[in-house]
Amino acid sequence: MELSGKVIAVLPAKSGVSARTGNNWMTQQYVIEIPGQYPKKMVFEVFGEDRIKQFNILVNAEITVQFDIDASEYNGKWYNAIRAYNVVHGQPTQQSAAPAHAAAPATQNPPQQAAAPATATSPFPPAQEQGDGEGSADDLPF
Repeated sequence: MELSGKVIAVLPAKSGVSARTGNNWMTQQYVIEIPGQYPKKMVFEVFGEDRIKQFNILVNAEITVQFDIDASEYNGKWYNAIRAYNVVHGQPTQQSAAPAHAAAPATQNPPQQAAAPATATSPFPPAQEQGDGEGSADDLPF
């Protein structure tokens, strides 16, 4: 999965030593805000000191995060983990490209509606006239 947005928080890195392998580990969490009418926020983590340095995520950066979601159980409770496996900087165009792509079918609909205005000046009155002609005025169109 992937989301684009603005980094609004960089949380402190956590590190330790694996009890099983004895290797050092490091993880860091970030908060990204996805724009829209109702902006959403998501916390994701980057695991591994090399990836943390490679991605170099800073506050206010516009990024696209590619991530996996997983859940694990601990003491009878379930916890979600959202782990980034790739971060691309300066990609707000991908986020805006998705709505533009989603708007493409909407722009295909007006040409279909453009055929209806040939009988009227607005696409809505012909739809109401068809409803009146097919049944009573109390019938709902759906």
